Amino acid sequence: MIDLLVIGGGINGAGIARDAVGRGLSVLLCEKDDLAAHTSSASTKLVHGGLRYLETYEFRLVGEALKEREVLLKAAPHIVWPLRFVLPHDTAMRPKWMLRAGLVLYDALGGFGRSLPGSHAVRLDRPPHKGVLQERLTRGFEYSDCWVEDSRMVVLAAMDAAARGAEILTRHECIELGRHADRWRATLRHAGGGRVVEARAVVNAAGPWVDTIAASALGGRTKAHLRLVKGSHIVVPCKYPGEHAYILQQPGGRIVFAIPYERDFTLIGTTEEPFTGDADRVAISDAEIDYLIDAVGRSFKSGVARDEIVWSYSGVRPLYEDKASSNSTVTRDYVFEVDADGGAPILSIYGGKITTFRKLAEHALKRLSKHLPMGPAWTREAPLPGGEMQDFASFLWQASVRFPWLPPEMLLRLVRAYGTRIDALIGDAKSLSELGRHFGGTLYERELAYLVEHEYARAAEDVLWRRSKLGLHLGEEARAAVADWFAARNSL
Repeated sequence: MIDLLVIGGGINGAGIARDAVGRGLSVLLCEKDDLAAHTSSASTKLVHGGLRYLETYEFRLVGEALKEREVLLKAAPHIVWPLRFVLPHDTAMRPKWMLRAGLVLYDALGGFGRSLPGSHAVRLDRPPHKGVLQERLTRGFEYSDCWVEDSRMVVLAAMDAAARGAEILTRHECIELGRHADRWRATLRHAGGGRVVEARAVVNAAGPWVDTIAASALGGRTKAHLRLVKGSHIVVPCKYPGEHAYILQQPGGRIVFAIPYERDFTLIGTTEEPFTGDADRVAISDAEIDYLIDAVGRSFKSGVARDEIVWSYSGVRPLYEDKASSNSTVTRDYVFEVDADGGAPILSIYGGKITTFRKLAEHALKRLSKHLPMGPAWTREAPLPGGEMQDFASFLWQASVRFPWLPPEMLLRLVRAYGTRIDALIGDAKSLSELGRHFGGTLYERELAYLVEHEYARAAEDVLWRRSKLGLHLGEEARAAVADWFAARNSL
């Protein structure tokens, strides 16, 4: 029997599994699909405090998130990096004094030890903004937040959990939970058959399926519930020069981001639509596409045409139902429900965001500590796999010395993705030809093999759209070749 069964391989589940095993608990995480297959790979790719959340007075959440932003910058400098945001002042939207006051508070909540530069006013009628934004937008503000490879954050947390002794089972769905006085009995289903697991406690981190798992385990007697909100993004060829992002105000108080993406593209999002369908099948709607195109058109000179869209993705946010009047104002904070009255404890998680996953895990385990003896919190100073470096620039230079035969573009991508684990990926190779079959662009067979062996990749989509975004850079023939490679390997 194990101490803790974690259901759900998104950021919350992976973070809790990592923290728990590091405190001396025996842990098994099960995920019905791939790691980060759903909500955690469909974010706006930000580690941020959430400037807009100040309007709904979520000061605790914003302050916690801003402090966690610093923690993650140090823990994973290869997949988290600073990004400057430009917020144009639109006279038809929030007044200038409100924007300035919000940014002053945002900087203050970040604390005195923050490493990122603070906010300041900026002229938008000068380069690099002149010619990008419409003429009426002449003033605005800049502030700091961070960009993150969201799917990789989940994978790295799971890898760290496994390295410390946790068992990570992808493609294993929990189809039944039976409660006893001192344990849970869980039935897991996978392609090869089934497996039964007994655990002293359960964490229900199933994202959009939290209500389903909780109702099944507890016979429907749950106080907390989810509000499911769909968020969609579009990707278009690069719309402006520079490495900054824009945060564009919209009627009704909503905002849309335009963010530099994968070197050659601009990421635009997000939407907020109520969702009641099948969370396994989520796709952008025509109305959402129109909304995002209109959002950019209000501020950018060039706008976005429908035929420019090269990719879109959608996810369902499992928010805590707080009875807010709109999806924009429903809380982004997380809420726990612990049930231990009828036998062994189960903790269900409602809400949460990538930025605060580490702190959420600490809080969750504190709630379980009365039921499971465990060691102290430890993750605040611990790097994630690949993040064991003083700073990114120095490590990149060192890697260029060790691997001078890697093309600069490929070296940068690999260091950005794998950090110090680039050595494990490259192995004893001394040339590109020794990396095996070339699939196109900067992708070689050695990387695919590494992702299978170390990062739980089992299908082409796992690699092309989650552990990387190579799907944007490779042609249809190359993507098909990757799919064939996995099909051949999985048939062995």
